[in-house]
Amino acid sequence: MRLISILAATGLFTATASSAAESVSMPQLDAHVRAAMHDTGAKGVAIAVIANGKITHVATWGARNAKGDPLTTDTIMYGASLTKAVFAYTVMQLAQEGRIDLDASIATYLPKPLPDYAEENRYARWSDLKGDERWRKLTPRILLNHGSGFANFGFLEHDGKLRFHFDPGTRYGYSGDGIILLQFVLERGLGLDVGAEMKRRVFDRLGMTNTSMIWRPDFAANLADGWDADGKVEPHDERSTVRAAGSMDTTIADFAKFAAGFMRSEGLSAASRAEIIRPQLPITTPQQFPTLLPELPVEKRRKDLAAGIGVVTFSGPQGPGFYKGGHNDTTGNSWVCLEKGRRCVVILANDVRAEAMFPGIVRLVLGETGMPWAWEYGPAPWTRP
Repeated sequence: MRLISILAATGLFTATASSAAESVSMPQLDAHVRAAMHDTGAKGVAIAVIANGKITHVATWGARNAKGDPLTTDTIMYGASLTKAVFAYTVMQLAQEGRIDLDASIATYLPKPLPDYAEENRYARWSDLKGDERWRKLTPRILLNHGSGFANFGFLEHDGKLRFHFDPGTRYGYSGDGIILLQFVLERGLGLDVGAEMKRRVFDRLGMTNTSMIWRPDFAANLADGWDADGKVEPHDERSTVRAAGSMDTTIADFAKFAAGFMRSEGLSAASRAEIIRPQLPITTPQQFPTLLPELPVEKRRKDLAAGIGVVTFSGPQGPGFYKGGHNDTTGNSWVCLEKGRRCVVILANDVRAEAMFPGIVRLVLGETGMPWAWEYGPAPWTRP
């Protein structure tokens, strides 16, 4: 284990359960993680803990590549869909400044109708929406809370074409293309460089010196490759295009700074931060993926589960919380927070098999939270206690 500890004198951080305050030591967490890595076969895991809006621990276990080079707190790891939460934080700053209205139609900002834009490889094919005026119902809020009506990505459709599966704003359906569309609106409608805005407003503000929306050559010196479910190694992708849905590279030390800054509302008013984590769109499906699953009967829906802006909100024995995950074939990430005590756990893993460890780690550090694990990943038995 490689550890940066701000509480080195005690080696303790607090996990408040619903009935009593408990404490867990770094040796306890270390033993838990090592046992879980042995059971799951996961090769690399990084964890950060936030309490009262401050970083208390940042630690890593395992390897960053097949050679066995150690995963460290400044190893470059793929942020995956954690990118969406950072993008949402950036958009909220723009909204706070009056640069964009969360509830205005995207048509307000685009010089011409969305389907009239020429094809560009870095975005979805908006021309597929020609003849369907529902695109005018789309707003920044709807795109950020995954109410667009799109599939996750248009290229995954049976014919590869982007389409609406439901009227915008009427239900939840996770969509990377919805996030990409808002990036398009900011870039084509407002003339902004989204990568530069995220760097200036978030990465530079919070001292995230090893985080970027595109590949940097200096990342190669300490880079995490990934392992898939079968234990096959996949090299880290050198992403050359800014994609608000998931191109961010970061480190556990850097993302800990974002998590702590978010809990302290750095760069946002208290009201703007509260808007991000306010339950806004009910989540009505049995699980998140595959997207566009049929809605559950009303009596079987989890009433406390909803989309915020770029995050998912829930409520449990310790009150309200929120989270954002990130996943691909070789990456598993999770950022889980409780408003009570301004506490978070961040987990970055360069091995997708580590996802089975996440519920146990969060429970050990934060206590019982009410985190919707079954909705996020599907029903057990994939989890390890």
